[in-house]
Amino acid sequence: MPDSFIGTGLSNTDFNRLSAFIYSNYGIKLPLAKKLMLEGRLQKRLKALNLNSYKAYCDYLFSNEGQQLEVIPMVDLVTTNKTDFFREAVHFEFLLEQVLPSELRGQNGNSFKVWSAGCSSGEEPYTLAMVLNEYKLRNKDFDYQVIGTDISTRALHNAVTAVYAQEKVAPVPLALKRKYLLRSKDALNKTVRIVPELRAKVSFDWLNFIDGDYSVMPSFDTIFCRNVLIYFDRQTQEKVIQKLCTKLKTNGYLFLGHSESVAHMDLPLAQIRPTVFKKI
Repeated sequence: MPDSFIGTGLSNTDFNRLSAFIYSNYGIKLPLAKKLMLEGRLQKRLKALNLNSYKAYCDYLFSNEGQQLEVIPMVDLVTTNKTDFFREAVHFEFLLEQVLPSELRGQNGNSFKVWSAGCSSGEEPYTLAMVLNEYKLRNKDFDYQVIGTDISTRALHNAVTAVYAQEKVAPVPLALKRKYLLRSKDALNKTVRIVPELRAKVSFDWLNFIDGDYSVMPSFDTIFCRNVLIYFDRQTQEKVIQKLCTKLKTNGYLFLGHSESVAHMDLPLAQIRPTVFKKI
């Protein structure tokens, strides 16, 4: 960082400029209470760009050059990519015990398609692939595809690479670790990688939830959109779920995070159990 940088904080004016831009373009609501968080995350960009104030950073971001080159790095820093393997495990149990058997009974020869919407660095879609592949091993007529999308290009890069620290895969049951995770040949490298045959069943793409009508996406049998809506205001939440429902097949399932609610929203969904919904 330049010698002239003296640690002047992000002003309310510049915070408002940034938060308004983030909200209007990505639907993410940043109240004033998030100012220190935003300030801390953007410090890396000030250093990388050799800028000595947050005002200079804002001026650059909103310049023609900044709009071309800086928006993606800024979004990568602003978005929260907290996720885990087998997070909220009850959802995967419900998928395995309730959704998939009914799907197999009505099997029409097509692959069972699952969308991990807001997939972050890939832990959720690879968890889904493990569960679905275990089901496939016991039901030879069953096949599946998993698609993960996220707004963070950095997170998507990590997802495609599919390399994780050993502590990150701690929630994966031992039998599945042995089957679906490869240890590094370097004993000092404490990482594992998802096996190629599982990676081949999962694809990733960039998606901004507030863009368009998701017309580039196919129709899905099940959508996981968990712990994503909490970053949107109520109006944006409803619009996003309405669009998700257009990509969900009739009688398909939508899984939300346990802190998320669709109460009093105009949606073609019936609640099956807390955070699990069926399209009607």
